[in-house]
Amino acid sequence: MNITRAQQIAQSPDMKHVTYNGKAVYIEHIDAQTEMATIHFLSNPEKQQCVPISQLEEH
Repeated sequence: MNITRAQQIAQSPDMKHVTYNGKAVYIEHIDAQTEMATIHFLSNPEKQQCVPISQLEEH
C-alpha cells in the first residue's frame, strides 16, 4: 500500500478491509516521514503495533 492510500483509509469514516500478514487490521495512525502505520488487529484491539505501510494490503 502507498502512503497516500493509507492516509485516506485512516481518515475515512468507513471501515476498509486491510490486512497485515494476512490478518485483518485497523489503521490507527500514519507517519508519512517514517512510512510506518500504527495498527491494531481486529481480533485483538488492545494490542497496537507499528508496521511498514508497504506491508499493508487493501482487499
